[in-house]
Amino acid sequence: MTNYNFDSIISGITTGKIVPYLGPGVLNGVVHKQSGVNIPADSDSLILAMNNGKPMAPRLMYEFPRAAMNMELKKGRKFVNRFLNDTYSDDQWTRSTLHNWLGNIKPPYVIDVNRDTQLQDSYADTPHLLIRGISRVSGTDYRFTLHQYDGENYHEYSQDQIAQNQIDTHLPVLFKPMGSPLPEATYIASDADYVDYITELMGGFGLPVFLKEYRKNKQYLFIGLSMNRDTERMILSDIIYAADNPAGWALIENPTAKERRFCKRVCLEIIEVSVTDFLNSTGFSIPVKDHIDASVSAGCQA
Repeated sequence: MTNYNFDSIISGITTGKIVPYLGPGVLNGVVHKQSGVNIPADSDSLILAMNNGKPMAPRLMYEFPRAAMNMELKKGRKFVNRFLNDTYSDDQWTRSTLHNWLGNIKPPYVIDVNRDTQLQDSYADTPHLLIRGISRVSGTDYRFTLHQYDGENYHEYSQDQIAQNQIDTHLPVLFKPMGSPLPEATYIASDADYVDYITELMGGFGLPVFLKEYRKNKQYLFIGLSMNRDTERMILSDIIYAADNPAGWALIENPTAKERRFCKRVCLEIIEVSVTDFLNSTGFSIPVKDHIDASVSAGCQA
């Protein structure tokens, strides 16, 4: 184990050079204020919550999109969307410490692959742009919606405004590719959603032009994201396209061999710490540690 000092990473997040990329692990410890139930965020917990607490067949338990596709075929797409909307539009979830920290420093660009509203809540007092993924829609060339928040309400940009780049790009950007309930619910959930979304993301239709330019030479800090499954890896690879070299860091407390190989391939340095360890290093609502014990994998090779 070696000591790892996060000061430069935290500084980079504050200035916008380093972009936080949030996975389900950032919601660990978030519970419902009345029932005490943990918020469903990772694949297994989402499947169980969608199926009334009961496991599904092993092949469906592999990942949430597969289980959601099965439910969609049986009960319709509206069933899956209603489940996600009922889950994440509930305002009785406790706050995540990580989101409170982000709300305190308000980075200029954050990517969040969860479907909850905590990131949006962190910027509730700050005008910002909200980009969310959409799929299987007609009448648009894009696979995203773009809203501007004025401090009170969201206002959607039209296709013409997006095409002509008539966007206030000086505002912070919140990118939630898998969607959220607010301002109007939209989700990427089932296999069919992911196939359409990833295809169009790879084709360049999943991001507005200004963000394609803005993301160039950025670095990323992956927090709470497992990189064992192809779905997550394909999405992040396209989203961080044109990143700096190295592309950034992944906080993975116990990385698998597959995660090590993938991170090495995309030039991400693994730091073997938990989300809690990282938060300790920020000193935000947690006792401060000057250094974090971390075992670092080999970075991108020249």
